[in-house]
Amino acid sequence: MNNKGVLKKLTLSILFIATLFLEGCGLFGGGAGDGGNLVGVPGREGWYMATPYGMRSVPAGTFHMGQADEDVAASQINFNRQVTIGGFYMDETEITNNEYRQFIQRMMEDSASTLGRDYIMKEIYPDTTVWMKDFTNHMGDPMQEYYYMHPAFDDYPVVGVDWEAAKVFSQWRTDYLNSYRESMGEFPMPAFRLPSEAEWEYAARGGRDMAKYPWGNPYIRNAKGCMLANFKPGRGNYYDDGNAYTAEVMSYFPNDFGLFDMSGNVSEWCEDAFNPASVPLVWDLNPTFFDETEPRKVIRGGSWKDIAYYLETGTRAYEHKDSTRAYIGFRCAMTYLGRSSGAEF
Repeated sequence: MNNKGVLKKLTLSILFIATLFLEGCGLFGGGAGDGGNLVGVPGREGWYMATPYGMRSVPAGTFHMGQADEDVAASQINFNRQVTIGGFYMDETEITNNEYRQFIQRMMEDSASTLGRDYIMKEIYPDTTVWMKDFTNHMGDPMQEYYYMHPAFDDYPVVGVDWEAAKVFSQWRTDYLNSYRESMGEFPMPAFRLPSEAEWEYAARGGRDMAKYPWGNPYIRNAKGCMLANFKPGRGNYYDDGNAYTAEVMSYFPNDFGLFDMSGNVSEWCEDAFNPASVPLVWDLNPTFFDETEPRKVIRGGSWKDIAYYLETGTRAYEHKDSTRAYIGFRCAMTYLGRSSGAEF
C-alpha cells in the first residue's frame, strides 16, 4: 500500500474513534435519549389538513370515467375507463366576480411596478368585450358595461378569463394564503391549481358512479318541473331555468359532495391539454394529460348558452388557452396531503 492509501486509512480510523468518543459524551446517538435507535428528528410539529375557506372535501375513490350516456356527436373520444382519484379539495362554487376583483386589486397594489399595469390589464383583467364579440347581432352592451364592475353581479361567476389568467390567479392565491401562514409560523398549504379533467369529472358526479348529471339520472327537471341547472333548454329558450345569462352562484342544489353548478352556469377550465386520444394514453391513477405544445385546453360542465348534452358529466370539450369567452370561468382545486381519516369528508 502506498503512502497515500496509508494516510487515508489512518484518517478514517481517527474519525471513527472521535465519533465513538462524542457518542459517549452524549453529543450523538445514544446520549440523546433515543437509546441509539433510529426514531426520527424529535420535536416535529404535527400536521392537520384544514379545509381551505370556500372549498369542499372530495374523498379519494375509484370511478368509471367517460361517457355516461349515448355519444350523440359520435366523437368516440371518451370511452369508459375505471380510474382512481386521490383526495383533494375543490371550490364549492365557480370563482366569482368579487373574488377575482380581490386578485386584480392586489395585483395592482403589489405587482404593477414589476409586471406593469399594461400586462395586468391585457393579460389577467377580465375581458368584458366578450359579451359583444362572442355573439353576432346581440345587444351585449349592458352586460359588457355592468357584468364585472357592478355590485349586482358580485356573486356571479367571473368570465372573460383565459386559461393562462386562471393559472396566474391560482399562483397568486397560493402565495397569498401561504404568506399569511408563514407570518403565523405555520406550515404552507399545497398549491391552489386548476383541477385535472379526471378530478373535475369525479367531483362532478359527487360519488354517483356513471351518473349522467351531477344530480343523477336521467332528467334535467325535478319532480316539480323546476330546472336543475342554468343552461339552454330549447331553441331560442334561455329563460326556463330563471336566468337569461349566468346565474348567481348557489342558485341550484349542490351535488352530493356539496359542489354547486358543476353542470351549467359557466364551463370551467381544467388543467389538461386536449387530445382526442388522451383517454388510453394517461395512467389510471390520477390521470392528467400534459402537453405544453398543445394550445387547446379542456373545458367541462357546459354553460348558460349550451344545450343539455354539454351538461353531462362525461362530455368533453375544449377551447384555446388564450381565448376569453362569455361562458367560460373556472374554480380551483388543492391536493389533500396524507391519507384521509374520512372524518373531514
